[in-house]
Amino acid sequence: MNRWLISLLLLILLPGLAWAGAGGESLPWERLTPEQQRILKPVQRQWSELSPQRQQRLLRGAQRWLELSPEKRRQVKRRFQRWKALTPRQRELAVKRFNRFRKLPPAEQQRLRQRYRWYQQLPREKQRALRERWRKMPPRERMRHLERRFPRRN
Repeated sequence: MNRWLISLLLLILLPGLAWAGAGGESLPWERLTPEQQRILKPVQRQWSELSPQRQQRLLRGAQRWLELSPEKRRQVKRRFQRWKALTPRQRELAVKRFNRFRKLPPAEQQRLRQRYRWYQQLPREKQRALRERWRKMPPRERMRHLERRFPRRN
């Protein structure tokens, strides 16, 4: 297990998890199970300096990693590789989009997820054609399209 995996856990698996309650005691490294130690090895040196909340978040992330199927683990690793390849600006935009998505009502989130699944099931050539059509669309037309599809809620 290397450092990128712990970063992966932090960046990909943990954003939606709530913080543990305030306070609490630190968990000594020696009390972790061998599996937990194997997964969290990249942070072993810092473990005792981490807040109890951070330790709990990392433990939950490690547990989630252990529960993933091998195929899901491969998917997560691929996503993390794509994340690492992004420029800082692209990462910033991705985080902003993610946060904006999380603020949407659940019904709207579900609608967008369904639309994404629909897109993913299209043949690659159809996906490419839709992307190309979007790229060629003049900015004003893009804005009109977006405003029709996603009216502003003030």
